[in-house]
Amino acid sequence: MVKYRALAIVTGYWLPGTDYLSEIVAAVEGRVSDGDILVISEKALSIAMGRIIDEDKVKPSLNSRLIAEVWMPIVWGYILGPICRLNSRLIKDLREYPRQLGGRHKQVALQYGGLLQALMFGSEGGIDGSNLPYSYVSLPLEDADALAERIHREILLKLGKQVNVMIVDTDTTFSFRNFYFTYRPRPMRGIHSIGGFLAYVVGRMFRLKRWATPLAVAGCRMSIEEALRVAYFANRVRGYGSGRTVWDMAEAFNVDLTGISWDMLKKVPHKPIVIIRAKTNSGGK
Repeated sequence: MVKYRALAIVTGYWLPGTDYLSEIVAAVEGRVSDGDILVISEKALSIAMGRIIDEDKVKPSLNSRLIAEVWMPIVWGYILGPICRLNSRLIKDLREYPRQLGGRHKQVALQYGGLLQALMFGSEGGIDGSNLPYSYVSLPLEDADALAERIHREILLKLGKQVNVMIVDTDTTFSFRNFYFTYRPRPMRGIHSIGGFLAYVVGRMFRLKRWATPLAVAGCRMSIEEALRVAYFANRVRGYGSGRTVWDMAEAFNVDLTGISWDMLKKVPHKPIVIIRAKTNSGGK
């Protein structure tokens, strides 16, 4: 089994409109070698591309209000949360799920992800509010494969380095023997996107092995098993920026759920890029 070493690259916060290609090239110049794997956060790319929505401008429907006011605090807070072995702090947050803010968020989830995704407790359909200010959430990439190819070509053109590019998301992929599945849409080929929240409940209930989710790979052929290992390793090295959830962010900044600003986020070290390199026989030293 190949072993890896990793380097997380600290950059400034990628605001909407950021030239992410130039940022990536500048960040890895002099640091990458042929054969390296460049693992890039989907969230950072989505924000830079402007794939964000201000939920403060969203009008919740009856269905989204029911999800926020009944399903989340009761079903997730008292039934599914314990079944899935969520930690006590998260269960407490779910039991106190914000009705008004939550209704708007669930409306976006229904619109972009559908019902089975909206019934998740977070990251519904790849929609995520962590590491974003105010009432903004990011949408998942529409074509991660094409974007990974574009980044791969840009690095080859500008730096002359034949590196491999992987785009990943922190959402969980579960594995059962040689079967891999996730609740989020459009994962890497070979990983099955099924069931929305049901996939998450099954995976957690049966304590299946959990991985970060690779969305696309460019520059090489990579097995699902290797891609999962690389994504998992990169995710551990990268960390969670300003917080794993919106509740974590609010606590870290000592503000309410919509009180975080762009300026606050700029002060936090961000690591959207991780360079992964196979270790040599001597241990990679």
